[in-house]
Amino acid sequence: MLSVLHIENIAVIESADILFGPGFNALTGETGAGKSIVVDAMSAVTGERTSRELIRTGAKSALVTGAFTAVKALPPFLAESGLVPDENGELLLQREIMPDGKNLCRVNGRPVTVAQLKALGRQLLNIHGQHDGQQLLDEGCHLEYLDRFGETGKSLEAYRAAYEALAELDRKISSLRMDESEKARRVDTLQFQINELERADLAVGEEEALNERRDILRNAADLAQAAQGAHFALSGDEDSAGAVALLMEAERALEAVAGVSVGLDELRERLTDCRCQAQDVADAARDQAGSFEFEPGELDQLEGRLDLLYRLKKKYGGSVEEMLDYLDRSRRELDEIQFADDALLRLEQEREKALGEAKTLAKTLSEERKEAGEALEERIQSELAQLDMPRVRFRVEFCPVENENGLNADGMDAVRFLMSANVGEDLKPIQKIASGGELARIMLALKNVLAENDDVGTLVFDEVDTGVSGRAAQKVAEKLAQVARHKQVLCVTHLPQLAAMADVHFSVEKGEKNGRTFTAVEVLDRSRRQAELARLTSGERVGQAALDGAGELLDGAEAYKKSL
Repeated sequence: MLSVLHIENIAVIESADILFGPGFNALTGETGAGKSIVVDAMSAVTGERTSRELIRTGAKSALVTGAFTAVKALPPFLAESGLVPDENGELLLQREIMPDGKNLCRVNGRPVTVAQLKALGRQLLNIHGQHDGQQLLDEGCHLEYLDRFGETGKSLEAYRAAYEALAELDRKISSLRMDESEKARRVDTLQFQINELERADLAVGEEEALNERRDILRNAADLAQAAQGAHFALSGDEDSAGAVALLMEAERALEAVAGVSVGLDELRERLTDCRCQAQDVADAARDQAGSFEFEPGELDQLEGRLDLLYRLKKKYGGSVEEMLDYLDRSRRELDEIQFADDALLRLEQEREKALGEAKTLAKTLSEERKEAGEALEERIQSELAQLDMPRVRFRVEFCPVENENGLNADGMDAVRFLMSANVGEDLKPIQKIASGGELARIMLALKNVLAENDDVGTLVFDEVDTGVSGRAAQKVAEKLAQVARHKQVLCVTHLPQLAAMADVHFSVEKGEKNGRTFTAVEVLDRSRRQAELARLTSGERVGQAALDGAGELLDGAEAYKKSL
């Protein structure tokens, strides 16, 4: 449960520490006092979407901390991420909102992402806002509600895998199907492109080699002259000795005194090495000079080949590798088209099998849903009877999916909720007949039923009493008291019946200090609760009769809770 909520610089709340208790906690106050801001803070600390506009004017950042106690076992994927309670079953969630939109989130002091905080928060706290009842008007949400109640997750996951396999086969079949004229045009185009690329006889690395050879041919005269000059300097000619000959003379001069001086013997060996290396370089320079000779027309042929590669690259890719890859893809596509009939036959056989598997899984899923639908009808009608709607009939209507296969990504069922608010009236879609108060109670009933199947320990109701009054309000209060026997309930309300039923009652009041608006949250004792309930009943002018009525309301609530 949420035991402590610490708020700093959220809207009009400068600083507040709210110590929630187990059971039913109610928050009341004037409209605009900041009650929903407390709910916004809860949303923020559990990772839900928030806005930097929440930061109090002039503050550097906003901070919300939530301390949860008696946390039950969490899903494995959270434990794998290290998001686990300490040895006392406690979790400390913290989120700091910065003006630049950045968020600093921590769990038990450990930095986490907003996504991780949200995944954890949804296991701890469930917020039912004042506009959630409008989801009942969207029939697209009804199937999701039914699946949550029926816990069909595994069957739905298995079906969706089969449906995606079927959809992939449909995409492949569609890509192979084309009319004959389109098919002929595509075959001609592919054949021309393949022939053009095959005639080019492309080779990886060819373009680089051609560019290198072209540079050599364009500078052949200078290159040959340089190599010949190096050869002459090393080898000489009939009129002058080159470096090799001079090294040989120096070597012979030292041979004359070989064996007399160790130092001179070492110099002779070094001269021998130098002469051998110089001779090798001279031979290499001579060979290189010869390599720069080329046949007339070679440069033109080379330029023509490079021009062909340039034109092909503009059409088929930026490199020889990309053009060869395009050639391979074109060959495969041509084969697929030319042998499309065979491929289509094979794919259609696979599709028939995949369709059968998907329908089998869809039928299993549908049977689970229909069984869950009957149970949900019974549970909702029981809840509505407790919420002063005993004559309301509630039904889960199943219709087949209307398309060629009778399937979509959710299965073979289209689901919507029907109701009849009055005796003798036909069942109709909820959005056509439900009033605001009826929507609020139906949504409350649905939330209560769904909450029975999860381990979320705290339910938050933000002004779910909209459109509810009188005896119906008392029934809603009693229902929340029942829920609070096994879950922590936090409720923002304007109804005295709901506030009176609370185990802990908080007052949210707005004031001014030092020229700034601020909101304070305080726990009310018996006398102050009585005054607050009287205000909720009578407004600003609270008389003794209103106070006496508030006292009776508190006594009645206490008596009801003791009877549970």
